[in-house]
Amino acid sequence: MKTGMVFDIKEFAVHDGPGIRTTVFLKGCALRCSWCHNPEGLSSEPQLLRSPAGERLVGKRYTSSELAELLNRQASILSENGGGVTFSGGEPLFQSDFVMDTIAQLYSLHILLDTSGYGSAANFMRLAKCVDMLYFDIKSLDAGIFREYCGGDVGVVLQNLRQLRSLDVQVVIRVPLIPSVTDTVQNVTAIAQTIYDIPGLLRVDLLPYHRLAGAKYPLLDLEYRPGFDENQIPQIFAAPFDAHGIPWRVL
Repeated sequence: MKTGMVFDIKEFAVHDGPGIRTTVFLKGCALRCSWCHNPEGLSSEPQLLRSPAGERLVGKRYTSSELAELLNRQASILSENGGGVTFSGGEPLFQSDFVMDTIAQLYSLHILLDTSGYGSAANFMRLAKCVDMLYFDIKSLDAGIFREYCGGDVGVVLQNLRQLRSLDVQVVIRVPLIPSVTDTVQNVTAIAQTIYDIPGLLRVDLLPYHRLAGAKYPLLDLEYRPGFDENQIPQIFAAPFDAHGIPWRVL
């Protein structure tokens, strides 16, 4: 039986996929995006969070059966409201075996994977085949920018994006609009040209950066260093999506 580390379970979520959902936030991520607004999801180990309300340990280990039992208790209300379960993070691919083992024990629920696509091609394919919908975050497709601001190899993301063409799964591409980093015409155009022929593509969600992203860092005794001008207003360039007939919206 697999075990995994979870930092939050959010019930009655309405912004993490269709209907009313329960979102499982998994601990651990291979990337270090400078604007990450869930810093408690970066480390795979429990962390002490200090807030005006007091101290609490962020991170709890579950067996897959324990987590599945908890989620299955909510199955009827989730299904009745057109919802299901969303696995987010951190990065679910960081604990792909645990997530797959949990999904295998769930009742007939709609399953959504919220991922950066940053993981091995094999793990991505195995997990993507277990779900009904993917939220796939694309930060930047420029190798230098991705390395500087996310700390990884964009080739990993591109490889998994290409694999989407062979999957029978609904896909929503999510683009965080970071001032002068990802909100450029060049980046949006590259994304549109890369995703337009994905068979299951539903739309693109554009997520403008907001300055609350760094609020949790001091609570974890971490320093928030965005590396860009937070005072700039993110730009919205949607013409490349329109040119390829890709629906989009701003969240």
